[in-house]
Amino acid sequence: MAVVETKKKAPKSVTIAGRAYPITDHTFDVVVVGAGGSGLRAALGASQAGLKTACITKVFPTRSHTVAAQGGIAASLANMGADDWRWHMYDTVKGADWLGDQDAI
Repeated sequence: MAVVETKKKAPKSVTIAGRAYPITDHTFDVVVVGAGGSGLRAALGASQAGLKTACITKVFPTRSHTVAAQGGIAASLANMGADDWRWHMYDTVKGADWLGDQDAI
């Protein structure tokens, strides 16, 4: 008995909530996840080496951590006036574009 392999073709679109969205396939040699300083440098290096490169990020690259970093280590100390850990948490969460793990923050 011979085994016959059949390849299923990928759908050309997917329907979500009654609306069809086209599917586009892309092929890359390198996919860099994250557009902070290291991610952009890795993508640049791969591209300069002649590799077809994609860099994906969950936020616009100018909002990635390296650019958006608000500076160093922060703590709620109350040594310069009234302070509260909740203000510190709010500043940290806001600085992360509300994408940070708030349980960890």
